[in-house]
Amino acid sequence: MAGRGKGMSKGGEIGPFAGFGPGFFGFFRDLAANNDRDWFTAHKDRYRAEVVDPMVRFIAAMGPRLEAVSPHFVADPRPNGGSMFRIHRDVRFSKDKRPYKEHGACQFRHAAGRDAHAPGYYVHLAPDEVVFGGGIWLPPAPALATIREAIRDRPEAWAAAAGDGGLKAVFGGVAGQSLTRPPRGFTADDPHIDDIKRKSFFAMRHTGPDLAGSAAFADEVAAAFAAATPLMRFLTDALDQPY
Repeated sequence: MAGRGKGMSKGGEIGPFAGFGPGFFGFFRDLAANNDRDWFTAHKDRYRAEVVDPMVRFIAAMGPRLEAVSPHFVADPRPNGGSMFRIHRDVRFSKDKRPYKEHGACQFRHAAGRDAHAPGYYVHLAPDEVVFGGGIWLPPAPALATIREAIRDRPEAWAAAAGDGGLKAVFGGVAGQSLTRPPRGFTADDPHIDDIKRKSFFAMRHTGPDLAGSAAFADEVAAAFAAATPLMRFLTDALDQPY
């Protein structure tokens, strides 16, 4: 590594994760009130210290914990090109021209995945809500069709995954935006048609930012990731990827 980045000690090691403190969430509250390039440029050092630094440390702390859940999901602590999402919004096709996201987030995607639409574990940190869990968000049409076919063709396996007691206890079940009608090639009388109509498949725990304020948050997230195993295993099996 060419130089010491945020979150790294003088010896080049990433420091320990101590939680996402008031400064992390305070930055996003202030950003929400001043979401423009001039303000962000003037506060870029604060962003690096209060947002990037703890996120890098968190991702690094999740590495061994994620390995214990599944060796095929990647925790990459690089501030750019790693598991942390960019703060810049893509406004090209949006009426909302605010340039920056008003939350921090990271995704631990499958090693075979190339983007955020691959199966992965996700953590979202905003001043009003913290969300974490696993699944697949708006997969491309071929992958979505393959998952729907797997639900139709392996109904008992899907019922076991979606109805797993641990998954339901932590997340309440599988969620995801749905079509209003059955997709082409599927019938309304399929026993799992409500799930087949989904465009995304995920299990997420919603909580407040206080939970993220200590080092113990990494263990809370790891436990939730483990609870999502039945869903994640079904998705990766459907897509012919290892879990």
